[in-house]
Amino acid sequence: MPEIVAGLLWIALGGALGGPARYFVSGLVGRRFGETFPWGTMAANVTGCLLMGALAATVSFNGMALSSPGWQIAGIGFLGSYTTVSSFSRETLALARDGQSAGAGWNIVLSFGLCLAAVALGYAAANGILS
Repeated sequence: MPEIVAGLLWIALGGALGGPARYFVSGLVGRRFGETFPWGTMAANVTGCLLMGALAATVSFNGMALSSPGWQIAGIGFLGSYTTVSSFSRETLALARDGQSAGAGWNIVLSFGLCLAAVALGYAAANGILS
């Protein structure tokens, strides 16, 4: 099987698992904390960034190529469909259009800050464990 076709199949497999996982986590958090603020999307994005950091450290530590099946399944497929910029953007726009400009601003600041911190924490944690 040509390498590109195999890569697409690995990515599709990861995506088929990541999308439902995001739906589950987002819904679970949304039901628990309410949906007037997009906590569910934020939870999926922050946990996905934490996992992305840990995965990136693992790939780096093990000298894996970004074209390896493990990266394609987990990094591109699963985490690519588990985290979502489109939902974040739609929810931020909805907050702004509903006159909740402070909520829209907080969603941007918290999402960016928490996701960046989570990917750094995941990378540092995995790097510490692997080293």
